[in-house]
Amino acid sequence: MHKQLWRLSSLAVFLNRPLKLFLVIFIVACMFVQSFLQPTEAAETGERLLVGAAAGNITPWLGISINGSMRDRKATHIHDQLYARCLVLDNGSTRVAIVVCDSCLIPREIFDQAKQMVQEHTGLQTNHMLMAATHTHFAPTAAPAFQSMPDPEYRHFLTVRIADTVRCAIDNLVPGRIGWGVGRESKQVFNRRWHMKPGTIPPDPFGRTIDQVKMNPKRGDPNLVKPAGPTDPDVTVISLQSVEGRPLALLANYTLHYVGGTDPGHVSADYFGMFANRIRKLLGADLLDPPFVGILTNGASADVNNIDFRAKPKRRHPYEQMGMVTDAVASEAFRVVQKIQYHQRIPLTIRQAEIQLSVRRPGETEVRQAENIVANLKGKSARTLEEIYAKETIDLSKYPDRVELIIQAMRIGEVGMVAIPCEVFVEIGLELKKKSPFKTTFVVELANGYNGYLPTLAQHKLGGYETWRAKSSYLEVDAAPKIVDLALELLNHIK
Repeated sequence: MHKQLWRLSSLAVFLNRPLKLFLVIFIVACMFVQSFLQPTEAAETGERLLVGAAAGNITPWLGISINGSMRDRKATHIHDQLYARCLVLDNGSTRVAIVVCDSCLIPREIFDQAKQMVQEHTGLQTNHMLMAATHTHFAPTAAPAFQSMPDPEYRHFLTVRIADTVRCAIDNLVPGRIGWGVGRESKQVFNRRWHMKPGTIPPDPFGRTIDQVKMNPKRGDPNLVKPAGPTDPDVTVISLQSVEGRPLALLANYTLHYVGGTDPGHVSADYFGMFANRIRKLLGADLLDPPFVGILTNGASADVNNIDFRAKPKRRHPYEQMGMVTDAVASEAFRVVQKIQYHQRIPLTIRQAEIQLSVRRPGETEVRQAENIVANLKGKSARTLEEIYAKETIDLSKYPDRVELIIQAMRIGEVGMVAIPCEVFVEIGLELKKKSPFKTTFVVELANGYNGYLPTLAQHKLGGYETWRAKSSYLEVDAAPKIVDLALELLNHIK
């Protein structure tokens, strides 16, 4: 087009001055319009983005087992409804679904079955779905954990509802736009593993005095020395709107184990559910059709919680602390949204790979000792750590020698996302952020299955609760570096 305009301007030399001036103005205007219409560096080529979101109720019935404690608890009251919240993105060449469930732990078989149901009904490939649990400690037991056992009927219900939610989100697909940003909220996260003064850490459940750190020590304990690890204050936000600017969904990520502070026997989504409601109100997205969906994913938070161990405890009403954390995180997410630039065309890619890891199984002598301890219980519930971990030892003796884990990496625009089926230590999340080829990267833990805690090599050497061999911590000591290497390989591939 520039050549054509240049030829036209050359003709003006042979014309009178008024016409020459008119043609010059016309040429400049055409060049301006053309440059305005051309894609900028930030814009992406390809088809326009489609966005869909939905939430499906996964609230249980009363009397069901609740995860989150070493002793089994029963649901006696529904404080707030639990949901599977789903976001579907389609850029014309790739379609992905992200599902986040108000649950403590969800085993791989439930996610695999739900993905298969979605594929059968919609054609969406199973390896294009990321499904995760939030890690609320006040939801029905879906995966066996300590003395809590799942109800088969609820597991089936949960599976179907997860699949239904993805199908509804696909039905809700409309042309949309997307943007992202990162904020910080450092006042709500504290490392929960502490170095203590010599001689003040009790023996582990196996009678050994080898732990160098203690998880969740007494607040204000004079024996506290220093935290055993860092925290991650990032509040990563992905915001989705219709092309007209109507809020459709918001996905955020924060690295905080959970908050807690409920009444006994209550079912609750914890601050993950509160965040979904709070961000909807902040965005003025109430009573929309289809409804706005807020989603908060849990980052690499295995050793991070909301307790300031240096300070003396403050008495709070049930759910009060949850509300305070929610307000802080949602307010920061809302602040980030105000500065987001939106795009209607983005790169969208997902890759996954499976990794085989060894299981730290107990030896025959350990199993016999555990069986003697459990036999003395005579069918009663275990109460001491020795009794509880004796049961765990027996359970682990029935595990296979090796297990397979799904590791995923997803690119959404210029954001990288890593999904790991473990309770991931914060140091691992920080390492992935530092080494990722993307400027913005975050980890979604407890994704596509549940394989216990994932400590670093250094944290394994320090010992403590998260390393004690149990259904909650059984992967080989070298699991973390192997998973990190695979995750970085996938991130570099999709970049």
